[in-house]
Amino acid sequence: MRPDRQREIQSMPLTLRLPHKPLAALACALLLQAPVALLGGAPAQAGDTVTIAPNLSHFSLDNGLQVVVIPDHRAPVATHMIWYKVGAADEPPGQSGVAHFLEHLMFKGTTTHPDGAFSAMVAELGGQENAFTSNDYTAYFQRVAKEHLPLMMELEADRMQNLVLTDAVVAPERDVVLEERRMRVDSDPAARLQETLSAVAYVNHPYGSPVIGWESEIEALNSAAAIAFYDRFYTPNNAILVVAGDVEADEVRRLAQDTYGKVPRRAEPGERLRPSEPPLAGARSVTLEDPRVRQPSVTQTWLVPSQATGADREPEALELLAKILGGGATSRLHKAAVLEAGSAISIGSYYQDTSLDDTRFLVYATPRDGHTLEEMDTIIAETIRAVAETGVSEAELDRAKRRLIADAIYAQDSQMRLARIFGSALTSGQAIEDVQTWPAQIQAVTREDIQTAARRLLAPPVTGYLKPADDADPNSRS
Repeated sequence: MRPDRQREIQSMPLTLRLPHKPLAALACALLLQAPVALLGGAPAQAGDTVTIAPNLSHFSLDNGLQVVVIPDHRAPVATHMIWYKVGAADEPPGQSGVAHFLEHLMFKGTTTHPDGAFSAMVAELGGQENAFTSNDYTAYFQRVAKEHLPLMMELEADRMQNLVLTDAVVAPERDVVLEERRMRVDSDPAARLQETLSAVAYVNHPYGSPVIGWESEIEALNSAAAIAFYDRFYTPNNAILVVAGDVEADEVRRLAQDTYGKVPRRAEPGERLRPSEPPLAGARSVTLEDPRVRQPSVTQTWLVPSQATGADREPEALELLAKILGGGATSRLHKAAVLEAGSAISIGSYYQDTSLDDTRFLVYATPRDGHTLEEMDTIIAETIRAVAETGVSEAELDRAKRRLIADAIYAQDSQMRLARIFGSALTSGQAIEDVQTWPAQIQAVTREDIQTAARRLLAPPVTGYLKPADDADPNSRS
């Protein structure tokens, strides 16, 4: 995939697994409830929590750039990521997609390094690079041998202030983005349904607009819109540099001052204030029928607090609730729909915790042949009602905690994943301490917290049905 032709729009699963026996042993011990030595320290007992990236350092430059350093000396490699606190939810009215469009254009060249020279140099050095845009942030990264880190900083600092855009460059790239939308959304019924679900769930908040943008508004984007967005948000005081790998904090500080430190504050974006979403008055639903659909499915969505907006232990309770309801073969929904009723091919739940504003809790299901979407609705409603009325067992809660904390431990096995965890959190309203103490926050959740979250936050949902175009299909919902 050429980096200047196709870029991801939402978070992509970068799980570069590096073997690390102490981490694997600790994760397994938490799952099996056995003691283990914690990275050369005293033996850890079952239920002990860990600190995410305990060797992390952070500081700020005089121009406002925040810097996070995560040393990892297992290989002479460095991951360099620059995160901007701006995403699709910060776009001007009528310019949906401009954040993602600018992400594409950032690879076109600067006054110093024109015509895609940045990407050419990274490729010549044997490095990896890409970028991604979400509702709340835009990020650019390179993964290179550690000796090339100074060059990556120099190149990224250069395009933070010296981007050059002309109509000759912008018009073809707009066509690339339009084609990307056709491939990723317009030709995929499931993606179209998710886009519609977001628009129905968020009627007042900008999360209702797709990150890639609406087609008619993408067509109207031009160099003036892109440069205006760039000049407003691409400034060091609106950015976070995350460097993970074979580095030390003092070394990164010196390199950052020599490169990013020379970039002036180009703007003052200010606090991101967005319209609030009014309470949902009753249930909403949307149905998409398409002849390309072979298996019908249902997705139910609730607007709930995120890690940034939640009070007390709400976000952590939702995280555990998602695991208990639909997190794998031992979850309640899987047992009810797949194992006991035999009515579903797949069923699960998911909580999108990292978000600057209120986020979404989702449950999804695909029925087996001969079963209906209405059956899926009934099983989902009954399962959630049972948790809201009678709560969960101590065994369920302990199992969910162990699995989530084990996932957090495994995440530390990859410098790329760690860099992404901290970058996405810091650009979405969280602090470093929030991330580092997340396992302890998970451990503190009680059965009462889970029950309260299910009862109070999972009110009537916004439901999306994906069905074949033929209403006579036996799996369609009558």
